[in-house]
Amino acid sequence: MVWMDDKIYVPNNKDLCEQILVEYHEPAALGHLGQKKMLELLKRTYWWPQMKLDVRNFVRGCQSCQRNKIIYQKRATPLYLLNALEGPWQEITVDMIGPLPQSKNNNTILVVVDRLTKMIQIIPIDVGITSKEITELYKNNI
Repeated sequence: MVWMDDKIYVPNNKDLCEQILVEYHEPAALGHLGQKKMLELLKRTYWWPQMKLDVRNFVRGCQSCQRNKIIYQKRATPLYLLNALEGPWQEITVDMIGPLPQSKNNNTILVVVDRLTKMIQIIPIDVGITSKEITELYKNNI
């Protein structure tokens, strides 16, 4: 046995490292320890290169831990189906892209997309346009 700073140095032997990991991970008194607790207990007695990586991979590969692991992640919100559309241009999205380089008094693009057909209309506008002017452009162009 080789000692290193009051710890047993484990040589680069996968079988020996795995035997130690099993011994520390599955004792009846402690149950299946997580990565942090298991690494903390191992570091008190043993040391080997890439010990942290070996512990992480061992715990991630334990079927019992994966089945019984508590998930702290917030549940995802349920997905809802979108209503079926009967024809084009019933539901649209509107977006403004800009400011862009000036061209004929226009430096922004108004993009209108139909949800059903994915058809787009691109209308050049000025960045200082008001919502009333956008409404007029929409009526005239679409």
